[in-house]
Amino acid sequence: MPEIHDTSIVDPKAEIGDGARIGPFCVIGANVKLGANVRLHSHVVVEGHTTIGDETEIYPFASIGHIPQDKKFEGENSRLEIGAANRIREHVTMNPGTEGGGMVTRVGSNGLFMAGSHVAHDCTVGDNVILANNATLAGHCSIQDFAILGGLSAVHQFVRIGAHAFIGGMTGIENDVIPYGMAIGNRAALSGLNIIGLKRQGFDREQIHSLRKAYRMLFATEGTLAERLDDVDKMFGTDAGVAQIIDFIRSESGRSLCVPNN
Repeated sequence: MPEIHDTSIVDPKAEIGDGARIGPFCVIGANVKLGANVRLHSHVVVEGHTTIGDETEIYPFASIGHIPQDKKFEGENSRLEIGAANRIREHVTMNPGTEGGGMVTRVGSNGLFMAGSHVAHDCTVGDNVILANNATLAGHCSIQDFAILGGLSAVHQFVRIGAHAFIGGMTGIENDVIPYGMAIGNRAALSGLNIIGLKRQGFDREQIHSLRKAYRMLFATEGTLAERLDDVDKMFGTDAGVAQIIDFIRSESGRSLCVPNN
């Protein structure tokens, strides 16, 4: 059975999973679904059509599932879906989707959302993502698996951050960042590959070497990006990591590509 502190207010219609623990002064809305062994420490508010996966832990003063910060929102029954085993720290805010963005905000599993970070409406956040303190996502952003956003970074709406990318602290991102890329600055420029992150995730020397060669070719000064992209595809297209970058760049996007300051 779940453990619910006497001072918390839990709507009878809410679905609370086995082994969940709800600490003091929490508020849980009628359309909330908490998975097994979810833990809310204290003073956590979960509202809206919000689903939170098993083993997720939420710290005091987080606000999860309240209506989007979007003037176009008119009370539609949009959703917020959060995966399993996330750590959501103090003062984190996550909002559901809107009619203009597909009606759902999705957050993957095994993420770490540090104090004060924000996931806006209609965002898609992958697995094993880290948002450091006060990192903020505007609406409609896509953050792929294992990406790390440094403290006080800000991501413009509709921007995509590729898998294993690293965003430096206090960085303003207004263009798409390729998988494995590292972006720093205001406004951000691409500053190489996230080599430390690749090593931590077990990429071997040969894989990293291929990614480095592909990166240099992609962002050389000769020819157009389309021409360089074709050249990289011909030379390294069979490499899974390089292919991921190629697919990312070729995918449709509402934003330009973040590039180095050559």
